[in-house]
Amino acid sequence: MVVSDRGAVAKGDVAADENFGDQVSLLAMKSNGSILYPEKRIGHLPGIGVGDQFFSRAEMVVLGIHSHWLNGIDYMGEKYAKLLQSLSYTFPVAVCVVLSGIYEDDLDNSEDVIYTGQGGNDLLGRRHQIQDQKMERGNLALKNSMICTVPVRVIRGHESTNSYCGKVYTYDGLYKVVKYWAEKGVSGFTVFKYRLCRLEGQPTLTTNQVYFSRAQVPSSISELRGLVCDDISAGQENFPIPATNVVDGPPFGPSGFVYSKSTKLAKNLKLPSVACGCKCKGECVDPRSCSCARLNGNDFPYVRKDGGRLVEAKAVVFECGPHCECRSTCVNRTSQNGLRYRLEVYRTTKKGWAVRSWDTIPSGAPVCEYTGILTKTEDIDSVVENNYIFDIDCLQTIKGLDGRERRPGDLSSLIDLDEKKSEAPEYCIDAGSIGSVARFINHSCSPNLFVQCVLSQHQDIKMAKIMLFAADNIPPLQELTYDYGYVLDSVVGVDGTLKKLRCFCGSSDCRKWLH
Repeated sequence: MVVSDRGAVAKGDVAADENFGDQVSLLAMKSNGSILYPEKRIGHLPGIGVGDQFFSRAEMVVLGIHSHWLNGIDYMGEKYAKLLQSLSYTFPVAVCVVLSGIYEDDLDNSEDVIYTGQGGNDLLGRRHQIQDQKMERGNLALKNSMICTVPVRVIRGHESTNSYCGKVYTYDGLYKVVKYWAEKGVSGFTVFKYRLCRLEGQPTLTTNQVYFSRAQVPSSISELRGLVCDDISAGQENFPIPATNVVDGPPFGPSGFVYSKSTKLAKNLKLPSVACGCKCKGECVDPRSCSCARLNGNDFPYVRKDGGRLVEAKAVVFECGPHCECRSTCVNRTSQNGLRYRLEVYRTTKKGWAVRSWDTIPSGAPVCEYTGILTKTEDIDSVVENNYIFDIDCLQTIKGLDGRERRPGDLSSLIDLDEKKSEAPEYCIDAGSIGSVARFINHSCSPNLFVQCVLSQHQDIKMAKIMLFAADNIPPLQELTYDYGYVLDSVVGVDGTLKKLRCFCGSSDCRKWLH
């Protein structure tokens, strides 16, 4: 017999936390006074910092950071009423919770958590509710923590092969309970939900990714909690893109823009003439005879695996275009086939809207195109606040300007590397009023996507198409992010003063400031 979170007993769960020997040892340590903090405490514990990890629940019990062997909610009971009578708390009051993805109704967005109360889970470890929850014990304690404004420690448990119990636990700091409610859960039984928001002023989260944003990927859009829009693309994409909001009350959806899967031209712009195409029949297979392959360094930038994956980030990727004689299924048209993964736009507490995928995205796969209105940078109205401007800086990347990382690719035959005008991007994509799902993807200092310039209709790199590709294998429900590429102290307001913007990406390598 092994133990799962929040009091549910499970059989055969390989990710169980402890064995019977641990429990016996803990009882012995409690009896001889070897527990570091035997009395429960509110807030941080001295000597235990944000980011500290533990390799079993036994370690946490010994230290006193979470003193329950079984339950996911640790709380102070009535016996603490006399000890803390000067604080006028209502008991029980919660002091710590453990999130391990054991409940099918959990939702974890790092800084913002929708936590499912305890009780009513099955005894076979299948993470399904089999009866209604009751407002008692830990559930009542979390409610009282909200009423009494008592901060709660949050610990996340992730699967780990380095731990004998199969999990590693990370202390991620203090959160406040800001709201609670009862609702019918995924399995049809009443569950209590608690929204927890991370307190500001703490060290950056060191948990690089949340492994259990939801216990399982929803099988249909109708299952989504907080659904505010069935499809923000209005049928334009290969898959509907739902939007959810469990943060705001009343909830609202994305607004103020028109969805477009393709980039539009500003009225005063005209695209260069269409590039000459290759003469390949069927599909492009021989780089020696394909003119598009020659532009890519006498090779094809993509491999056919998983529907086409980019081998490496390049200065520019030249794809087959409208004048090429190959079929639309040619691997060298990989970025032109629209969405291949089911995406969801969701609301966060500090970063506005964000995007995640319901599917695993393999490394090198195209995710989406950043679309909007292609316009001259000098024509952008600097007076109007617009956070959706994407400078087409492919040429600046090729030249390695402003700290940009140079990428492989010889384009000396197409561009003048000594041209002074290329020191600043000449064109940009304005997604303020028109754009795709890419406009909702947030910045991260440790991103899982990268930006790739792509040319197919013409060969003017200053007006290249902007694609986002997976930088690594991305598991389902992990937030999609890319590096916005700002240089610190590079953004100046209309009054000439520097504009500073804090970064809330949560990466262990966070630079603290977006610009």
